[in-house]
Amino acid sequence: MELSNAVEKLAALAQESRLTVFRLLVEAGPEGISAGEISEELEIPPPTLSFHLKDLSHAGLISSVREGRSIYYSVNFTGISDLIDYMKKNCCRRSKGGRC
Repeated sequence: MELSNAVEKLAALAQESRLTVFRLLVEAGPEGISAGEISEELEIPPPTLSFHLKDLSHAGLISSVREGRSIYYSVNFTGISDLIDYMKKNCCRRSKGGRC
């Protein structure tokens, strides 16, 4: 992962509503949750939610699947794992033992 990609992912999470949506999707697991359910549960108006979902999706943190008239969103666990791996890539490299 490149620095710019990590910054994009972190920036997408650096907003209260988007982080709240992301955490809800983590709780939902791979099955995901519909946009309508997210909107209702978090009390976020649909247009505002759509804006936040677009940012999370663009950053590669979530994905969506259309089922009939509903769109289900779920966490892209590979995307978040890549970010975590990037963040800890050089963990404790400068410590005396070289380990955390």
